[in-house]
Amino acid sequence: MATISQFNLSTCMSFSCSTPKQQRLCIKPVFWALNSIKAARNPVEKHQVWSQESVRGRPVFRLRAVEDEAELINEVAAAAVAVAEEVKPEKDSEIESLKKDLVDSFNGTYRGLSATSEIRAEIVELITQLEAKNPTPAPSEALTLLNGKWILAYTSFPGLFPLLSRGPVLAKVEEISQTIDAENFQVQNSVLLSGPLATSSITTNAKFEIRSRKRVQIKFEESIIGTPQLTDSIVFPESVDFLGQKFDLSPLKGLITSVQDTASSVANTISSQPPIKFSISNSNAESWLLTTYLDEDLRISRGDVGSVFVLLKEGSCLLTP
Repeated sequence: MATISQFNLSTCMSFSCSTPKQQRLCIKPVFWALNSIKAARNPVEKHQVWSQESVRGRPVFRLRAVEDEAELINEVAAAAVAVAEEVKPEKDSEIESLKKDLVDSFNGTYRGLSATSEIRAEIVELITQLEAKNPTPAPSEALTLLNGKWILAYTSFPGLFPLLSRGPVLAKVEEISQTIDAENFQVQNSVLLSGPLATSSITTNAKFEIRSRKRVQIKFEESIIGTPQLTDSIVFPESVDFLGQKFDLSPLKGLITSVQDTASSVANTISSQPPIKFSISNSNAESWLLTTYLDEDLRISRGDVGSVFVLLKEGSCLLTP
């Protein structure tokens, strides 16, 4: 019975055969490539091992010797490249089209605040179609996809409308985002505000627990009001037009410089202060969120008051107009 003493990607150091005359055959080392081993297609019977017929009971491996070391290296490298270049499945064209139509429908709605009833109906229909084609059956357990920063593109949550309706007079909402730390089961909701002379942020930190394949329970722990970052310089024009007349402001350059220096000093003093933190411990400290669609670009979630949230992953091409 022939036996192979060692077989792997390295050199086979010995190959011994036992014959009726107990003769021992020594063969010089050879190289065998990964793709030179093929299993026989003929069916086998488990009770047989060796016979004059086909081997039955275990697969037969056909070995092809590679005497040229360079050939072996090339074949192994080619096999490694083939594994590394695993072809990703093509994206569903219908889903991609629905996603684009959904994002396009958000234009001019100011994250849902200014959406008309007709636009809302169109958005609801597109969301329903996407939810029916959700490529992630268990979104709550897909932590790799959930992890990262998500930008709010649309919501029907009425609790955000007072904030969004402030408009650019006092402060403009630049961004509303949710950052998920899947490893530590933490969530951070953040609102970035900007005004004529300063920017600031409001952040809420929370923990989440997986309750089902699609639902997570969220417990809010603290809120943080970021220290306003004041503009450290005020730019004055060199001249202004008033009632058809142009007035030169260059004589006031010294006064303007003094005002700029004062503004810069005040801005640095205020901006250096720590943010304001306070804990959350009331009946509104808990909520749940149901994720009904999830892929690498887009997430659709529904809240416990029937509201819907559509978020886009930071860096997604869907964020580009």
